[in-house]
Amino acid sequence: MPQGDTHTILRNIRLATMAGGGAPYGLVENGALVISGDEITWAGPEKAIDAGLASDPGVQIVDGGGRVATPGLIDCHTHLVYGGNRANEFEERLNGVPYAEISRRGGGIVSTVAATRRESQDELFASAARRLGYLKAEGVTTVEIKSGYGLDTETECKMLRVARALGEAPDIDVVTSFLGAHALPPEFAGRSDEFIDLVCTEMLPAAVRDGLADAVDGFCENIAFSVEQTKRVFEAAEAHELPVKLHAEQLSNLGGTKLAASFGALSADHLEYLDADGVAAMADAGTAAVILPGAFYYLRETKEPPVDLLREAGVPIVVATDLNPGSSPVNSLLSAMNMACVLFRLTPQEALHGVTVNAARALGFEDRGRLEAGQKADIALWDIEGPGELCYPLGANPCAAVFKSGSLVRGSVDGAGAVQ
Repeated sequence: MPQGDTHTILRNIRLATMAGGGAPYGLVENGALVISGDEITWAGPEKAIDAGLASDPGVQIVDGGGRVATPGLIDCHTHLVYGGNRANEFEERLNGVPYAEISRRGGGIVSTVAATRRESQDELFASAARRLGYLKAEGVTTVEIKSGYGLDTETECKMLRVARALGEAPDIDVVTSFLGAHALPPEFAGRSDEFIDLVCTEMLPAAVRDGLADAVDGFCENIAFSVEQTKRVFEAAEAHELPVKLHAEQLSNLGGTKLAASFGALSADHLEYLDADGVAAMADAGTAAVILPGAFYYLRETKEPPVDLLREAGVPIVVATDLNPGSSPVNSLLSAMNMACVLFRLTPQEALHGVTVNAARALGFEDRGRLEAGQKADIALWDIEGPGELCYPLGANPCAAVFKSGSLVRGSVDGAGAVQ
């Protein structure tokens, strides 16, 4: 094994590498990791560590206490920057008030847009940081954050600036997606093509000019935008050399997923009404399938995404929170994993792959999601017996410690070098 510029040996861990082949979860009993700077330089059985390296006084030895180690979790689909909340609407719906009536009174997404436009960047940052804190406490080390509740140039960029500011913290990587084509704002009622013009010629260029967007997203649905309108957004993204992803086939099958695949999309998300042709297009394009059980749960949907077809076609299945104020106020990726197993019958191993290896792929990353040499040293330690336990309870958080880019950012190490 390499004996280069190593700094830390994390030993006495049950190593869920999430690497392909071998044992389920890529599990290595009595495992260890060697970390140099922000990178894993070796992973394997502790007994295979070179004795000279382990005795080097310049190497820090950290005892994981027999805990399970997984890659840092990745939440690849969130809308966690927004103003206000819609708890009152949640209560009204459960008291029998139709959503159409709530919308007529200025509720629904319109209320979130109004609140997001109204709040300052500092106010948006404060509320988003609190929500992000819940995810980080569960071992999340990379998160994607979308715009889409501004629906004008100024507010969309304000949201993305908040997301960029959140990503300045040392314990999280933030990836941004420009989602100007999320919904039609009230001032453009009946003029959706004109709004798409604005998205393509003003809003997206402004976000690109200020370095605020890592990808471009859209909502292709009968309550949002057509396939042709979405295509225009994707062509604008292509002109700016930005990758695309898409909310597609959530409420109906418009063919948005096939459009996304034709642009080599990183992912298509939701997918309850996805058909076999759409699955085949995703498989051919290498597009990941992001399933969002939180929205399915909150909206009380009954049409499940075609998990069996996705499995058979070898499409990477991803799990995310879809954290947003309306259809999925889910502040827990562990809960989303449980929901994916219970509601969509994923196996616990598939769910954990869905928030590590496959989630990294859905964001275009190759440097995270596994515990092996060459990967970022993003590591979560868990007080559990085995990795499948992460999907088992609701409301429990067994995360004991988190390393981000090789630094301990959650938990502590005592004088004897043991993780506390």
